[in-house]
Amino acid sequence: MANKDRNKRSARKARSAERAAAEASAEQVEGALSKSTRDQLVKVQKAKEKAAAQPNMFNRLTGYLSSVASEMRRVVWPSKEELREYSVSVIITLVVVGLIIWLVDSGIVLALTGLSGLRG
Repeated sequence: MANKDRNKRSARKARSAERAAAEASAEQVEGALSKSTRDQLVKVQKAKEKAAAQPNMFNRLTGYLSSVASEMRRVVWPSKEELREYSVSVIITLVVVGLIIWLVDSGIVLALTGLSGLRG
């Protein structure tokens, strides 16, 4: 375990050293550039960041369609027997729930008619 931690620490140190070297070289390059060139570089970097943040509509649509196709390949479709069983159970459930709603509605109508004294 200690060896693993040492490897992680040394990798972190190496990455931080690389980042520091990259920042130092970037600062040296920026120091040598004129103000207008620096402004142009900043604009280009911002444009790249914006383009990377939000791909164009065609790329988003292509990505969406490829993910839909990927998901459709993973779908396990039911057999005819399973589909028949599921359909029958759904129809029976709909009929039962419809009857319950009708009974509750009729009860509410009767209660309101009885309380208000109005005849429908």
